[in-house]
Amino acid sequence: MTDTSETRPADSDAQAPRQSLLHRLMRYLPLIAPVLLWAVPYGVLLHTGQRWSLPVTLVGTALLVLGLAGMPLAMMRGHGRRQQDGMAIVGDTLLGASWVLFTWSVLLGVLLRLALTVSGVGESQDRARIVTWAVLGVTAALLAWGYAEARRVPRVRRLDVQLPRLGAGLDGTRVVLITDTHYGPLDRARWSARVCETVNALEADLVCHTGDIADGTAERRRAQATPLATVRATRARVYVTGNHEYYTEAQGWVDLMDELGWEPLRNRHLLLESGGDTLVVAGVDDVTAESSGLAGHRAHLAGALDGADPDLPVLLLAHQPKFIDRAAAAGIDLQLSGHTHGGQIWPFHHLVRLDQPALAGLSHHGSRTLLYTSRGTGFWGPPFRVFAPSEITLLVLRSPHRPASP
Repeated sequence: MTDTSETRPADSDAQAPRQSLLHRLMRYLPLIAPVLLWAVPYGVLLHTGQRWSLPVTLVGTALLVLGLAGMPLAMMRGHGRRQQDGMAIVGDTLLGASWVLFTWSVLLGVLLRLALTVSGVGESQDRARIVTWAVLGVTAALLAWGYAEARRVPRVRRLDVQLPRLGAGLDGTRVVLITDTHYGPLDRARWSARVCETVNALEADLVCHTGDIADGTAERRRAQATPLATVRATRARVYVTGNHEYYTEAQGWVDLMDELGWEPLRNRHLLLESGGDTLVVAGVDDVTAESSGLAGHRAHLAGALDGADPDLPVLLLAHQPKFIDRAAAAGIDLQLSGHTHGGQIWPFHHLVRLDQPALAGLSHHGSRTLLYTSRGTGFWGPPFRVFAPSEITLLVLRSPHRPASP
C-alpha cells in the first residue's frame, strides 16, 4: 500500500431554484411531527366508531398526553445540551414506536376498514374495534421483530462488482464495507466486537468504514469503538467521516480511528497494488463538513485525487450517495456510501429518496460510475429496523481482463 498525499461551485442567485414547499414544511416538521405521530393513532384507535368505555378512553387519552409531551422532552434532554443517554433511549424508542403505530394506524385504518366494509363483516362498531386490535397487534409484532433486527449482528451481503478499468492483477480483490455503526446511548461494545469478528472471517484485502461511526464524542463512545482495532485486512483499513461526526467533535473521531489503526482518508488517496496493476483508493470528508466550521474539513474530490494517474481505476469512499454527481463527473469507477440505512423503519425510505439518489444496493451513474449504497451496519436513534435489514458487505472486484477459467 503506497501513501500519497470539491465542493461544487455555488449557483448564482439568479439561477438558484425557488425554495420548494417541501423545504418550507421541513422547517416546521419538529413541531408538526410529534402531534401527527400521536394524534392520528389516538383518533383511529379510540374515536372512529369504537365507542369504548370511559376508563378505556381516559387511559388512551393519558397515553396520548404522555407520548406527546414525553417524547420531545426526552429527545431534547437526550440529544440536546444535557446529553443524557437514558433520556435519549426513552425518546428514541418512543419515536420509533410512534412512527410504526402511526404508519399502521393510517394503513389499516383505511385499507382494513374498507375491506371489512366491502365484505360486510359485522356492524360499524365491530369493524372499528377489529381495526384497533389489528393495529395494536401489528405494531407490537413489528416493534419486537424490528428490535431484534436492529440489535443482531448484520448478515453478510456478498456481490461481485466488475470494473472495466480494473487490471487482471487486482481481480478478486476483496473489499469489506461497514458503515453507520452509530455507537450511541445503548451500549453496544459486545455487538461491536462480534461485528469485527464477522468482518475478520471474510479475509478482506481492504476494509472500509464510510462514516457515522457514532452519536457522541470519541471520548464518550471510545469503549464501543475500541473493537475496531481488532479488524484485520491484508492491505488497509480506511475510514471517512459521516455527517454525524460533525454533530459532535469530528476531529476527535478522525484521531481515534487513526489511533485504532485505520487510515482516515480525508480528501486523500492510497494506492493498492497487486500483480503489476494499481487501484486508487480515495476518500472525501462528508458533504456537511464545510458548514461545520472546522478548519480544513470539506468534501474535496480534486484534493483526494491529486497526484493520482487519471488512467487508473478509482474506488471512492463518500458517506452520502448524493456525492455521486461529483464522482460521476470525475469519472470515478466505484463509489461506496452509506447514510440511508435503507430507510431503517418502513416506509421512511420514501422520505430518504427525496434527499438521496439511491437507497440501497448497486446502481449505475454517468458513463462508467457505479455506486454501492449500504443499508448500514448499525442503526440511528430508534432501536428498530423494519423491512430494512442491516448489512456487512463483501464486494469482490472483478476485472474483465482476468484469464478464463480452465
